[in-house]
Amino acid sequence: MIIKQFEDKPLAHYSYAILSGNEMALVDPSRDPEPYYKFAEENDAKIVAIFETHPHADFVSGHLQIHKETEAVIYVSELVGADYPHKTFDDGATVIMNEVTFTAINTPGHSPDGITIVAKDKNTKQAIFTGDTLFIGDVGRPDLREKAGNMKAKREQLAEAMFTTMQTKFNHLPDDTLVYPAHGAGSLCGKNMSNESSSTLGNERLGNWAFKNLTKKEFVAHILQDQPFIPSYFGYDVDINKKGASNFKNFISQIPLKIGAFKIERDILIIDTRDEEEFKKNHLPNSINIMARNIDDKLETWLGSIVEPSEPFYMVVESISDRQDILERIAKIGYEQQIKAVLTLNDNYEKSDNFDFTKFDQNKENFTILDIRNKSEFNENKFFDNAINVPLNELRNSIDKIPTNKPIVIHCAGGYRSAAGYSIVSKEIKNTPVFDLSEKINNYN
Repeated sequence: MIIKQFEDKPLAHYSYAILSGNEMALVDPSRDPEPYYKFAEENDAKIVAIFETHPHADFVSGHLQIHKETEAVIYVSELVGADYPHKTFDDGATVIMNEVTFTAINTPGHSPDGITIVAKDKNTKQAIFTGDTLFIGDVGRPDLREKAGNMKAKREQLAEAMFTTMQTKFNHLPDDTLVYPAHGAGSLCGKNMSNESSSTLGNERLGNWAFKNLTKKEFVAHILQDQPFIPSYFGYDVDINKKGASNFKNFISQIPLKIGAFKIERDILIIDTRDEEEFKKNHLPNSINIMARNIDDKLETWLGSIVEPSEPFYMVVESISDRQDILERIAKIGYEQQIKAVLTLNDNYEKSDNFDFTKFDQNKENFTILDIRNKSEFNENKFFDNAINVPLNELRNSIDKIPTNKPIVIHCAGGYRSAAGYSIVSKEIKNTPVFDLSEKINNYN
């Protein structure tokens, strides 16, 4: 058995190919099937099985497209109520692929319909693919299925289910069992994940808080405390994944390109993905600056947090050479059908006022300081005593909470989010100067 881990870094998503002889299985594939097809081709293997551990909230899976293009069987829990062709895979069910036997364990907690996939070969090598149930150093959050999916469940109910899962579901597996989760640090599907991409069950039993000797009450209190915010797109993606997504590249190839941003509809939101310096020099009215300069920029997360799933928008790119990559990233959260057109800018439109940092540094009381970090970040460490906190994901709907009697200075933790926050506030508040502290916030760390 050969296990290949694939990483989609902006989404902190791990997917897997398991190879045995000339056959291959996938676990929790990304929307783009090409990396798996290349790996199969390199190993002269046929993809015969696709395991979905649950309907994912933070990305769109490519399971249906892969099924259509390879005839691989999709295996998923009966509890999902999946609308795509599949075989149910629940407690005790097995699938044999050459020398590998796959077994299902129902592991509710992150979702009511979650399963863990156990893979064991004839050489006694054993691995579990835990989806969003067991992470390295943490477990999946239980508060994402109150409004989405075939099976809705309150967070307290799922927190208790996770307690039972951690107490009982893995006990029969040895310490040397390899653990492969669907996410790593940076994902919003958990709160304290390790930077490590895999582990062993023995290491997790020693170091993961969820394996500690806690009462159910203590476990539930801990898992529910200080969970990250829930982006707008999460419930939307659960529903897409229950149905199965359309072909990855078919729709994005039809999105129009407009050079110079001519003849666009008024009052349609514009998402500008360029660097903040370029944005501040020249941008279209009604623009929000969500930077997508490289894979370290969290375009997917913040686009899906600021923009609603049904909301149309134009997208500005620095160069047409960036178009395909950014469209593919947006399609991975299922937002490609909301894009009216891709734009490049040739003319001069609006520019931002210059920020006199010295004046702010010497007279902070003369400014309204707006901290757009998450509430937990703000409560843990305030950069400025007189700052007010409106998290970035809430900002568009909270403009009326921002005082306008003094110039407004916006900051986050390192500068990336403040570019988006600045563009939102300056778009909505016209009679008060708005400035972005940007990376200068590092002077106050």
